[in-house]
Amino acid sequence: MHTALYGPGGFYARGEPPARHFRTSVHVSPSYAAAIWEMLRQVDAGLGHPARIDLVDVGAGRGELLEQVLAAAETETAAEPAGARTMPGAGPAPRAALAPVAGPARAAGPARAAGPARAAGPARAAGPARAADLAREAGLGSGLAGRIAATAVDVAPRPAGLDPRIAWRPVPPARITGLVIASEWLDNVPLDVVELTAAGLAVILVDPASGAERPGHPPDQADLAWLRSWWPLAARGDRAEVGRTRCQAWAGVIRRIDRGVAVAADYGHGKAARPARGTLTGYLEGRTVPALPDGSRDITAHVALDACAAAGTAAGASESVLTTQRAALRELGLDARRPSLALAATDPDRYARVLGRASADAELMDAEGLGGFGWLIQAVGTSLPAPLAKLARSAPG
Repeated sequence: MHTALYGPGGFYARGEPPARHFRTSVHVSPSYAAAIWEMLRQVDAGLGHPARIDLVDVGAGRGELLEQVLAAAETETAAEPAGARTMPGAGPAPRAALAPVAGPARAAGPARAAGPARAAGPARAAGPARAADLAREAGLGSGLAGRIAATAVDVAPRPAGLDPRIAWRPVPPARITGLVIASEWLDNVPLDVVELTAAGLAVILVDPASGAERPGHPPDQADLAWLRSWWPLAARGDRAEVGRTRCQAWAGVIRRIDRGVAVAADYGHGKAARPARGTLTGYLEGRTVPALPDGSRDITAHVALDACAAAGTAAGASESVLTTQRAALRELGLDARRPSLALAATDPDRYARVLGRASADAELMDAEGLGGFGWLIQAVGTSLPAPLAKLARSAPG
């Protein structure tokens, strides 16, 4: 899985545009970026309006989310009265030291179902400090829009024409004060598939050319420990997708945050409802296809978000919410209400625009689709935004 996605010529390493193969929330409606902008505003207030605030998109694709959030920030800044802009202030002292992002220890093998997490590529583009400088040069001033240091994190090459205010990196910044978004990233962090066979637990090996599978060696001790805690198998033929690599990747993000909030939005499951045969699948040009690890297609598996939440807490997160996208977006101001029919009579063009937006927003919040995605929200050195903190007892749907 690692080689197919992130190795030389791999699906993501070669810069394959995700939107060509599948739809994510940022492609469905600009309201998704508007919700992230609202969350950034709340995080900024909770941090005491620091002189620079990071906005980091992990697994950024083509950078669409950051561009849309920056556009929303510009629009709101232009509409604000000059005296209404919030000036930066001091906040509590950051943590003294941070550990680097952790990666899985296992080496990739040619016939494995999966290997280690994403490979790092050479550094690209200006750093986040320069991104904040460019925002100020654009005349966005000392309000929030002028203090944003936007960073896209992806192994693909920087897209041509990307907003120059956005830094492009293969790994997250070493120290973050602000908001981290990982929208449909963890499902692409490589993992191993394990099956309970007559001989015991075995890692499933896959022929990249044919897709033929066979049971291989037993999982190592670290994966066995993860399985016992998060995905125990009881019936012969049942499979588990070993999410230890995802937990390590998420914990690595949390460790890079001095003060701020991180959000992982993904399709997931909890321990009480793990799928007996797993969820590994492929996407190619808008279709679901077999998860053939030959580099031709996206390969994805649902995320054990409850395990990632525990890993984030162990890495330093002090507050957590595990909820659904539908619930989170509602708290951030989305409602997907259709416009009144009276508007169609008085202003049919506006009615059509508002109806189209409401339809797109409804897709974002559809409990059977994107709205059913899990949102794992964790805070480090600050509190969760108040509207999201109310959801602390919810679970992903």
